Amino acid sequence: MTGGPKLTGRALVTGGTSGIGLAFAEALAARGCDLVLVARDTERLKQTADALRGRHGVQVEILPADLAVREQAGEVAARLADAEAPVDILINNAGKGVHSPLATEDTSEHEQAIDLMITAVVVLGAAAARAMRERGHGVIVNVSSVAGLITMGGYSAVKSFVRTYSESLSMELAGTGVQVTALLPGWVRTEFHERAGIRTGSIPSSLWLRADRVVADCLADVEKGRARSVPSARFKVLAWLAEHAPRAAVRRVTARLVSGRR
Repeated sequence: MTGGPKLTGRALVTGGTSGIGLAFAEALAARGCDLVLVARDTERLKQTADALRGRHGVQVEILPADLAVREQAGEVAARLADAEAPVDILINNAGKGVHSPLATEDTSEHEQAIDLMITAVVVLGAAAARAMRERGHGVIVNVSSVAGLITMGGYSAVKSFVRTYSESLSMELAGTGVQVTALLPGWVRTEFHERAGIRTGSIPSSLWLRADRVVADCLADVEKGRARSVPSARFKVLAWLAEHAPRAAVRRVTARLVSGRR
């Protein structure tokens, strides 16, 4: 497929100071895109912005925000709607791990994950979609996960929503000039797992991907007009199996994965 969207202009990246978000910021800045970086840590935002300006010579705004807080997500949505300094690319990447069992008495961790990875994604996606549709062009990338195709607790449930939401938004915006792509990475070597306290020793080294590889594959899929991006051949196969194998078999395999990480 040719003639897809152009990855140019200004990009807003949530969770843009580390991991996949930082890899998106680096890749887009290398293409000449100016940036708006969103994260909670103001000092880290400043350091990241300075480094990106120095390496790539682009303009970098910082927007400190905790997207799990509805009012702060609304501030980022307002930035996406600003017609005076339009955002051409939205990378909805901010995320967190989810440890609590689904039947826990204290559901606050699940509620925070929903606020951050569902509510904020919907709020920002809607604001970007309206502004981009009005201009007749734009790109929205929503970071889901291959985990959203299996049954690994609250995180899988959240990322399953993001995938379905993204593909639904893609259909809604068909013909408007706005490209929406759901990114479904597998295991990526970032600080995410360490911060989340997830044990990774049971995961074969061959299944790990680099963040820059994930982003490069995703941006290539965006340019081809694809509504879903699953980086690497191995995870394309695993994602296909997760969707098409009998669900009972998928649950059995998932149960073994979960037990190996405890």
